[in-house]
Amino acid sequence: MLNKNIPTVIFCGGMGTRIKEETEYKPKPMVKIGGQPILWHIMKIYSHYGFKDFILCLGYKGEMIKEYFLRYNWVSQNFSLDLKLRKTDFLNPRLKEDWKIVFADTGLETLTAGRLYKVKEYLEKEDRFMVTYGDGLADIDILKVIEFHQKSGKIATITGGHPSSKYGLVETGPDGLIISFRQKPKLGEYVNIGFMVFEKKIFDYLGRDRMIEDVFLDLAKDKQIVMYQHDGLFHPMDTYKDYLDLNKMWKEGKCPWKIWK
Repeated sequence: MLNKNIPTVIFCGGMGTRIKEETEYKPKPMVKIGGQPILWHIMKIYSHYGFKDFILCLGYKGEMIKEYFLRYNWVSQNFSLDLKLRKTDFLNPRLKEDWKIVFADTGLETLTAGRLYKVKEYLEKEDRFMVTYGDGLADIDILKVIEFHQKSGKIATITGGHPSSKYGLVETGPDGLIISFRQKPKLGEYVNIGFMVFEKKIFDYLGRDRMIEDVFLDLAKDKQIVMYQHDGLFHPMDTYKDYLDLNKMWKEGKCPWKIWK
């Protein structure tokens, strides 16, 4: 039986310099899609599959992420307030998010492997945990990723997805005759899209001043890392255009990552 108490670590500390229009005044995981931060969307994906324990690795403007969740009850529901008695009652409580969240300040400029290393104390009792980035969405089946990881017997599993070209591609025939234009097609290569599963042994490879991708190179040398292939939707929040595209998808109801009801 699958353990639904496996915690999920989310990297939330980057500055998001490529989407400065939105991140000048807020951390990248707080950039909104359909009125809610992309971080909320990511957590909804995990909680849909029963995983409701989260560790947020905070950095740039991390206090805004703390404030968002501290105010979550008040913002999300109707309530009455008796100022004299200093009593608050929620009216028709309907909050669905029964999440447990650790907010960990992991530094302003700490690299991703260092951020994971800094939350080791919150994972001491865990043999296995999940890790993902705070800026990417996918119609991913978390249970299948964990099942694949278990069968592999390796220390680490990453999920590989297909990025979309940021440019239109031109296909030509003889003498340069244009056959077709393909607007921003999905590329055939795989990139690491997050949604990772790690065994506790990964801490033997971590360093305070390393990117997590550098750790993967060491794991690959030791044949201790595998990739789960995800051929469905993957959409990052890298640029302002991505922000516009994701919000358009949400508005039009064409958002395959919304697997929750």
